[in-house]
Amino acid sequence: MPARHDPLLRHPTATGLSALAAIAPEAAGMPLFRAVKRALLQAIEQGTVTAGDALPSETVLARGFGVSVGTLRRAVDDLVADHILVRRQGRGTFVATHTSDRFLFQFFHIERADGLRDAPEVELLSFERTRLDDEAAAALGLKPGEPALQVENRLRLQGRPVVHDRLLIPAALFRGLTEKRWRERSNTIYHLYQTEFAITVVRAHERLRAVGADRNTARVLGVPLGQPMLQVRRVAIALGGLAVEWRVSTVATTQHEYVNLLTRPT
Repeated sequence: MPARHDPLLRHPTATGLSALAAIAPEAAGMPLFRAVKRALLQAIEQGTVTAGDALPSETVLARGFGVSVGTLRRAVDDLVADHILVRRQGRGTFVATHTSDRFLFQFFHIERADGLRDAPEVELLSFERTRLDDEAAAALGLKPGEPALQVENRLRLQGRPVVHDRLLIPAALFRGLTEKRWRERSNTIYHLYQTEFAITVVRAHERLRAVGADRNTARVLGVPLGQPMLQVRRVAIALGGLAVEWRVSTVATTQHEYVNLLTRPT
């Protein structure tokens, strides 16, 4: 029996892909560029290429997949639009790393009413082990009562307390995560997930509604009990479609707003 080999191997001069399995157009079962996109995604999900890794040139990748450079480029364009890959002028294409800038412009939608957008100052309020309640379990596709980590944060913008965050993450996905590691992280929460647990958040599903400030939020943000607030309920979704975080953010909107740019697919 011939030796098995990974069709996606390390490049000798770059940490990207080199030897690739050609994609047969008649067997793809989908547009060819989508098959290439899926193969690249699988390589990232399996850790063949990781955050910050460079991909070989488009010519090398196209030759390996047995497709045209135009087809390869369309697949890469989709992954860039999805913030999974990033192009750096004069340097090449890389697997995107979560940074403060990426979090601010992709995942954080609160800004001052006059349009000023700043990265929030995050203050950890609590970190504890708990179990998933019915709502969080349903959002994460898990069973109620499964072990979880719960984190509460207060986010300040322009020096004012604006957002009260409560996060629940499955303990099984984040083994070894402690309050010390959480508190001493060097970058964003999603950067921590990516670099220490190989969990790359690529999108989020959010629902918004109006609520009155409960006692806890009123205390955390210094607002009157019952004050009208905006509540954002988010499921963070990682590569492979895995739901990895349930987050409830309660936002004081006296001076701040939720802003999102809607675009029509091209």
